[in-house]
Amino acid sequence: MKTVIQSVLMLLLLTLLTGIIYPIVVNDLTRNLFPEQASGSLIKDGDRLLGSKLIAQKFEEADLFWPRPSACDYATLPSGASNLGPTSAALAKAVADRKKTAGEGAPGDLLTASGSGLDPDISPEAALFQVERVAAARHLVREKVRELVLEHVSGPQFGMLGQARVNVLALNLDLVHLK
Repeated sequence: MKTVIQSVLMLLLLTLLTGIIYPIVVNDLTRNLFPEQASGSLIKDGDRLLGSKLIAQKFEEADLFWPRPSACDYATLPSGASNLGPTSAALAKAVADRKKTAGEGAPGDLLTASGSGLDPDISPEAALFQVERVAAARHLVREKVRELVLEHVSGPQFGMLGQARVNVLALNLDLVHLK
């Protein structure tokens, strides 16, 4: 009986420590040390929520930069990949359709969806590929739009992890304010 009581007390103690106290402490620390990241890296215009730097949004207008395609139509709850393999006829058709929309020579990240379907970034090549279309649709000088893209290129994290990338939402928000 003594062992059962010790086991129940240990269960209660560990539940209290790891299930209640630890999450509260970590939550408070992150909210104080990293407030932007802890709140979801939200982008606001005054009180108006525009989106998050971490989740792709659907942009289909000719005068905006397009994100990577999404197998889940940019919905967060059913996010995920299409699970179509390289021999899939459905994937080949989807890529062919996207190539018609994006244009011949479009980089791969404008033709294929990311694993989550919510990747907020595209490669600098994909962003630069869209400069001509966006500049023409907005009646802007091509070089000005190209400079804006280059200003939004982020290098690999810590200088070595991942690839250079461009956040589509941030780029489009600055594009809207470009004169």
